[in-house]
Amino acid sequence: SYPTVGGKALSTDFLKQWREALSKSPYFNVHDWLQHLDAENKQGNITAAECNKIIHKLSLKPFESENKILVLWMPEFLVKEGNRLLKIIEEPPSNTYFIFVAENTQNILPTILSRCQLLKVPALSTEVIEQQLRTEGVDPLLAKSVSKTSQGNFRMAQKILGVQDDSTSKLFLDWMRKAWQGNGKDIVDVVNEISGMGREKQKYLLQYGLHFLRECLVMGWQDSEKIRLLETELVSAQKMSRVLDWQKIESMSSLMDDCTFYVERNANPRILFMDASFKLHQIFKEN
Repeated sequence: SYPTVGGKALSTDFLKQWREALSKSPYFNVHDWLQHLDAENKQGNITAAECNKIIHKLSLKPFESENKILVLWMPEFLVKEGNRLLKIIEEPPSNTYFIFVAENTQNILPTILSRCQLLKVPALSTEVIEQQLRTEGVDPLLAKSVSKTSQGNFRMAQKILGVQDDSTSKLFLDWMRKAWQGNGKDIVDVVNEISGMGREKQKYLLQYGLHFLRECLVMGWQDSEKIRLLETELVSAQKMSRVLDWQKIESMSSLMDDCTFYVERNANPRILFMDASFKLHQIFKEN
């Protein structure tokens, strides 16, 4: 099972797209998956119908093996509908196993998390990512540079290699620049661009912003070689760090978290990001 789009959607309804995505690359995240489904303004979820289907499937008698195993990717998308699975998770049928593949346990329903045994998979080492990139034909020097900024995430390494086609970082930095300048017309222009994006892309922009701010925060304590930003991003981060202290970064990070919360709850994006832009300007200019 995996997140889909639609109020009554089932994973099996998107089996063809799932196989296409895996065939294209096994290294994708939920943002990539939802974009593959052309989600746009629709948000991913694991529906009540999917939960009922899971219960039904696990009630069937196994045919080829005595064991029944359910692999559920991104249980973070089990919202209140996930409570339907509580009983079967707590008291599963004989020889039945659940494997939940998650990214952030803090976003999983506490009632589900408390019934699970946690097994944390460590991030890949820089050496492993570098070696794999070189195996795929990437220039050795580029592979070494990319592996350092990938945060142990091979998907991020691939994204960095294709960054020339990714406008997320450029848009975020443009937003920060316009917010710092405080010109109303320029802020309206960039807000219109952001609000014209789908909700999943808006959330991805905010996630990137949190990553960027985190690197700005640690810049004062680590060598530039250890900062997980591309060279072009690093230049912008160095300039921005001159006007940001840890308190301002904390305020901005909290604002990004709030924006993500409201985007997920279908807030009007033009009003939301306009308000956030003026708040960013106030934070920039605080003494």
